[in-house]
Amino acid sequence: MTISDISPTTRRPRPRSLAAAVLLALVTLVATALPASAVTQSYAESRFRSVGITWSSSGGCTNRYNSTCTSFEGLRQATVDGAVTLKTASGCALNITGGTETGHASGTYSHWNGYKLDFSKYTCIGSYITRNFTYIGLRGDGAPQYRSGAGNVYADEGNHWDVTFYNCGGC
Repeated sequence: MTISDISPTTRRPRPRSLAAAVLLALVTLVATALPASAVTQSYAESRFRSVGITWSSSGGCTNRYNSTCTSFEGLRQATVDGAVTLKTASGCALNITGGTETGHASGTYSHWNGYKLDFSKYTCIGSYITRNFTYIGLRGDGAPQYRSGAGNVYADEGNHWDVTFYNCGGC
């Protein structure tokens, strides 16, 4: 068998140089690292800081792979915007205690996938949620849930609010 016997569909194109191969590998890595709508830690911090949203973690860190950290790496843009909308609409203090770090439940609309944030449970934000959103029943784990007009779901987990942002909440 000679090279001409191999069909073009079975031959793999080879990069013309090492630089081209490295560039192709980097583009592939970046394209698969985070969803298209995902944001970076620094971007989310900047947006949150600009409206007075604070964050804390038991480990004092932001590493996504450490469950004692509070990470924003990979948050969806709509989640960032939803938190900003919640802060500005409620006028309440908001402190984020959970983001995309490991250690939360899995699933499509999960913390890891950038849909959820946990907020400290303050009287102001609790009153805002329960007075302005519709009670929709208990979650499987017994947490009372409320749905905003935009469709985002707020679950009272006892010591914090677990919020699923399906969209930006009217931003």
